[in-house]
Amino acid sequence: MAITPSAVRQQVTQLSNYTGSHKDQVEKYRTILQSILKSPPSDIAEALKIFIEAIVNENVSLVISRQILTDITNHLTELNDELSKEISHFTLEKVQPRVISFEEQVAAIRQHLSNIYEREQNWREAACVLVGIPLETGQKQYTVNYKLETYMKIARLYLEDDDPIQAEAFINRASHLQADSDDEKLQVYYKVCYARVLDYRRKFIEAAQRYNELSYRTIIHEEERMTALRNALICTILASAGQQRSRMLATLFKDERCQQLPAFSILEKMYLDRIIRRFELEEFASMLLPHQKAVTGDGSTILERAVIEHNLLSASKLYNNVTFEELGALLEIAPSKAEKIASQMITEGRMNGFIDQILAIVHFETRDVLPTWDKQIESLCYHVNQVIDLMSNQPVIRDWMNKHLNDQMMY
Repeated sequence: MAITPSAVRQQVTQLSNYTGSHKDQVEKYRTILQSILKSPPSDIAEALKIFIEAIVNENVSLVISRQILTDITNHLTELNDELSKEISHFTLEKVQPRVISFEEQVAAIRQHLSNIYEREQNWREAACVLVGIPLETGQKQYTVNYKLETYMKIARLYLEDDDPIQAEAFINRASHLQADSDDEKLQVYYKVCYARVLDYRRKFIEAAQRYNELSYRTIIHEEERMTALRNALICTILASAGQQRSRMLATLFKDERCQQLPAFSILEKMYLDRIIRRFELEEFASMLLPHQKAVTGDGSTILERAVIEHNLLSASKLYNNVTFEELGALLEIAPSKAEKIASQMITEGRMNGFIDQILAIVHFETRDVLPTWDKQIESLCYHVNQVIDLMSNQPVIRDWMNKHLNDQMMY
């Protein structure tokens, strides 16, 4: 039956003087709690606060108060979110002076409170509530999996709040634990979180490598594997031009699954060192997330900067030298900007060459002839394969090819 707040106060006061066994006291407190939960919504908040304040009082045995507080925590999910938030915050405030004695209950309340804030899309508050769980400094020994999952959840919530710096701090804490976990799902969840953090931090080539690894994990659903591959492709295209990106471009280009992705045409042009024009990027730009559309220090978007660097590398393989004016026209940017980007790439060792500022000319150098030759042969083989694939679609030619191959195998 229901109970009023004043009746709750009277009953808990009487119970504080009760001399019966702990088991009897626990049952009496539980009876009062059940009555409170059956009360009208207008009375529940006040009645629960009176009850909780009495429970966490130092005059009540810890054996009893822990059990009853656990019961209250379990019932919080039955209340509406606003009431549950109010009671959760009140409980945390009252327990704070003795938080060491109620670590397990506090952790459960914080997890519940975080879920409410997450439903409300209040990402930062949801993360901050979880940060309050003393995973490393408390008396309670949490399992590796619990700590790993909590750190990753905090990182994900900070990412949702567009705070990759805080997210990276907590994913780094998780990285110290993931090797000790034997839960394969948590291992995959860690890799997803880590890849997303790198992506948000604009460490695109590292993110692409992690996404690509995920695309091969059979524990992940096929659709999610393709999403990971798509993310790997996007991050590779957005990465700064250089040897690392060239290797990643080759890996993805040779993956037949990439041919199903809408951005494959851009990948193909980058891999084959072809010039990419601005109008060709419209479809690809629509696939980017807000953080991937950010503007860099020189006023270009991340995508524009990546494509300018790619086109500059492509130009270095077409020309021995080129004037700033011609280079700017080729890259569709101002000559001064073209000079600045070329200078930066040469200085960072991502492109071979030197600049003659008096004559306003960029001179390109090819130091490694064999890799360039190999790349050209590889490109030729790719085009030959394409021609053969087209020819094999014709029944007459396909039959002739099969007969020719069979004749070859006989000798």
